[in-house]
Amino acid sequence: MRKNPRILPTWVAICGAISVGALTAMQARVNGQLGVALDDGFVAAFISFGSGFVILIVLSALFPAGRGGVRHLVDGVRAATIPWWMLLGGAAGAFAVATQGLSVGIIGVGLFTVGMVAGQTVNGLVLDRTGYGPGGVVAVTMPRVIGAAIALVAVGSVFVGDTVQGIPVWMLILPFFAGAGIAWQQATNGRLRQQVGTPLTATLVNFAGGTTFLAVAAVIDVAIVGMPEALPAEAWIYAGGALGVVYIFLSAALVQHTGVLLLGLGSVVGLLVTAVILDAIWPTASSPPLLTQIVIVAIALLSVVVAAAPWRLRRP
Repeated sequence: MRKNPRILPTWVAICGAISVGALTAMQARVNGQLGVALDDGFVAAFISFGSGFVILIVLSALFPAGRGGVRHLVDGVRAATIPWWMLLGGAAGAFAVATQGLSVGIIGVGLFTVGMVAGQTVNGLVLDRTGYGPGGVVAVTMPRVIGAAIALVAVGSVFVGDTVQGIPVWMLILPFFAGAGIAWQQATNGRLRQQVGTPLTATLVNFAGGTTFLAVAAVIDVAIVGMPEALPAEAWIYAGGALGVVYIFLSAALVQHTGVLLLGLGSVVGLLVTAVILDAIWPTASSPPLLTQIVIVAIALLSVVVAAAPWRLRRP
């Protein structure tokens, strides 16, 4: 096992977690638009993950840390010090990206984020309590529980009124499981990062597995429904893979400093704030009203403050 770096200040780690959420929301919107343009969410997800995988192969070959990380990975797998399940983080990432391609172009980033936040928050609590993350058992203190509960209140706010009327139920359910998978992915990639010594190799493994899963799904999908008619000409619509490389790298580097729950709550803020901005300037037919989204963001910000602040009782 590689030696861990020094612990980051809490505020630095939380800012990083917020950046993870912002990049996730941007990737969701880009991949959702690619799915709409291709009329095929599985092919869109494969293109996104596959492009990220190519980027990581190049980076791993160029940088000494990447080459060294791959050597540690190969040695660890051969010696069985890296178990097979540590290599499966990409499966959850593949499912999340496929969910983006299938739903975001229709329901918008806001509604997608709502389901993802719920799944990520609930599973983050479970993973921290069981000690699955790279930092071992993280105390599920009352402020963290209250923060998670407030985050779920933020999630529930979007269902007030007629916001979800007419939207297929499966489009609302899938993001929840995608969020739960992302929490598990972050913890798994963090543990792999400890073993190989660099988040670059952990991210490479994540994309290798995800690309493999999505390649199989895309082949089955194309065999059933046929190839998309044409690829979109806009270059930006293929940026999802690059965005994914950055935020998965950050997640693997940060989770040992924050724990799974706090990383999830910080990313919630980035997700929701960015979702509000994206849906305001680039709405879909089912995007929630702007005022509703602002209320959700305010509640989510409160949840992170409650969970992350070093609350202590004053001694007389």
